[in-house]
Amino acid sequence: MSLKTSTLTMEKRLEKSKADQVMQASVAKAQDMQWEKREGARQKLGNWEGWRDLGEQIRQQVLNHLPDYLDEFANNVAERGGHVCFAKDAKEARAYIEKVVSDKKAKRIVKSKSMVTAEIDLDQMIEKMGLQVMETDLAEFILQENDWDEPSHIVFPAIHLNRDNVQDIFKRKLGYTGDNEPVNEARKAREVMRKYFLQADVGITGCNFAIADQGLINLNTNEGNADLTIGIPKTHIVVMGMERIVPSIKEAEVLDNMLARSAVGQDITTYCSFVGPKNNDENDGPEDFHVVIIDNGRSEALGTPLQPVLQCIRCGSCLNVCPVYRHIGGEGYGSLYPGPIGISLTPVLGGYEEFHDLPYACSLCAACDATCPVKIPLHEIITEHRKIMTNDLKMGRGSFNDMQMRVIGAGTGSPFLFNGAMTFAHTGMKMLSHKKPIVVKNLYNNGGFMKMGPGMVKGWTDVRDLPIAPKASHTFRRWFKKRDK
Repeated sequence: MSLKTSTLTMEKRLEKSKADQVMQASVAKAQDMQWEKREGARQKLGNWEGWRDLGEQIRQQVLNHLPDYLDEFANNVAERGGHVCFAKDAKEARAYIEKVVSDKKAKRIVKSKSMVTAEIDLDQMIEKMGLQVMETDLAEFILQENDWDEPSHIVFPAIHLNRDNVQDIFKRKLGYTGDNEPVNEARKAREVMRKYFLQADVGITGCNFAIADQGLINLNTNEGNADLTIGIPKTHIVVMGMERIVPSIKEAEVLDNMLARSAVGQDITTYCSFVGPKNNDENDGPEDFHVVIIDNGRSEALGTPLQPVLQCIRCGSCLNVCPVYRHIGGEGYGSLYPGPIGISLTPVLGGYEEFHDLPYACSLCAACDATCPVKIPLHEIITEHRKIMTNDLKMGRGSFNDMQMRVIGAGTGSPFLFNGAMTFAHTGMKMLSHKKPIVVKNLYNNGGFMKMGPGMVKGWTDVRDLPIAPKASHTFRRWFKKRDK
């Protein structure tokens, strides 16, 4: 898997998402449940807005002095006996990891969930080397067994599957004979994974935060699989984005608290680990410790209006409040990173030619801004992407959509044209409408709604009831002028 997860056009992806009722029900249920858990856990901290301010300050401080913190971290890793590779892109990162794995003559590799390893297509590289690799996060394990299915959420990658789907996958791939109870399905996965852990030669993990002044990495998990990935194999490879760094453990403590509450509604994750090379007085841990720090386009955002997107701590909270994500799920975006953060980050990493549709998969409601624990102005970043594509890159100029938007802009920008449109809206929309009996969701004007729409309007009318506009004499503006002073 790489940054791009689908070869389908956005229109085809959305058609597929709209037809997936299991996914839509699962996402809606998860969003509703996470809202209660998340808000309850945040309230326990007290003064959540103050915590958000602090989180934002920590992340901005790091980004404004990123080269210094990266140097400090690399030097401290080296002092502990570890190795650091700065990789410009996915190719350089894969080449370094391939060399380490080859030098160790490794045959089996275990991984704990890391979106960056998926971003650089690491699993496929390992398999091409003829080696065995196993994802040990339960959700990622399920996706791997389901023929490397696409993840659909940053924190809950298998959210689009239900217990019956998992039962079927395990029956086909693992010979599972049990029922669809999640606890029994998890036991089967643990049975398979535990044997593999004990045979693994190399463990690969991601990194929630790298501690600059200690040369350690900070990992948060709820299953303990990351600790086994680190503790059993003699070689540990960490793969991290260059922005995932904090000055000290003090700042990591703040962000760990905010991450757990925002991601899964917990006070703290079950396993909060700080890891580095094995010390001489320790019985377990990696004897050979490598950190691969990846740029892969991130530095292009530094010093620009897009820089705040690098503040992200990957909690997925923005996905859990997004109305667009609720309807199309993660796979509708065609990117490894879905939802508002995916819309904001993916064009930075993959470019506008490949992901020009993504910034328009957003209603700009700004619910994501309000929930982000580190106060990323996501809807402003999405707007900035649109400005760059339209004004700087001239993308979409001359297209039918561009023509429609220019006509709409001219009409809404001219009082004369706008008032004329309001006057004739009732008659014009009535020509594209269809009468139905009165229902609650389509109450006005005896249930009239637009049956079809031209161009971009079709995307709206396909899934919404759009009532016919009131007659010009009945509009709010007319009433407002005639009201009693």
